[in-house]
Amino acid sequence: MLPPIVPLDVLLARRSGTDGNLVVVDVRWYLDGRSGSEAFRSGHIPGARWIDLDAVLAGPPAPADGRHPLPDPGVFAAGLAAIGIGEDTEVIAYDDLGGMAAGRLVWMLRTIGGSAGLLDGGLAAWTGPLETGPAAPVTPAHRRPLPWPAHAVATIDEVAGRADGTVLIDARAPERYRGDTEPVDPRAGHIPGAVNVPFAGNLDPTGRFLPAHALAARFAAVGVEPGEHDGTVIVSCGSGVSACHDLLAMEAAGITGARLFVGSWSAWASDPDRPAATGPTP
Repeated sequence: MLPPIVPLDVLLARRSGTDGNLVVVDVRWYLDGRSGSEAFRSGHIPGARWIDLDAVLAGPPAPADGRHPLPDPGVFAAGLAAIGIGEDTEVIAYDDLGGMAAGRLVWMLRTIGGSAGLLDGGLAAWTGPLETGPAAPVTPAHRRPLPWPAHAVATIDEVAGRADGTVLIDARAPERYRGDTEPVDPRAGHIPGAVNVPFAGNLDPTGRFLPAHALAARFAAVGVEPGEHDGTVIVSCGSGVSACHDLLAMEAAGITGARLFVGSWSAWASDPDRPAATGPTP
């Protein structure tokens, strides 16, 4: 089983093996609408395959479900199979945004028992020449759909009615958490009671993840200590994508049992009956 965060040397060692059981996946996607597939064609890790976050890693957007609800398990399985990812394939994913987008794929696979990790440092960690053009054709793999485990996700009503002692984390940038700006969702602000642990703070100035003890300290500062939390930690963001970065960072720090609020702020803000808080405090 791969760790949640994979150093480059582990990727290189796995690629040099002879079992052919590793697939490197490029998950470039941009909130501003730039094309991830064009970025892939302009230069990617040799042998990598691109996956479309909107088409394979998310279902159709809807106000009640948010901008990136989890896809139907059959759609997810088919999308992975099409690029050669079978049930026993190991996956190392990367992007060029510190793992913000690629973390979604890694979290999804780990949630259903797959061996998947996020390349530490992303595309910039690759020291060799890049490959250009489309990915080479691959033989589709066999993959059965698996349901999303209920224990790994939180519904909007569970977030609203969460028990005392449950920590709700918002992984967005501080200015969006405070409500200073909101570029995509219907309202600005955050879910009342949520604490801000921006995903970008999981990285050092070089774009690599902080050591496990430093990651643990980030989450301890908001009341989440290493150990099993059995659903008493919920992580949200704008639409359930960058929150996965925090979830992987927590796992790397020894924090398990946290849940993803998939709809996140995009679903919450679409319901005018849900209250919103602004400013730097929960």
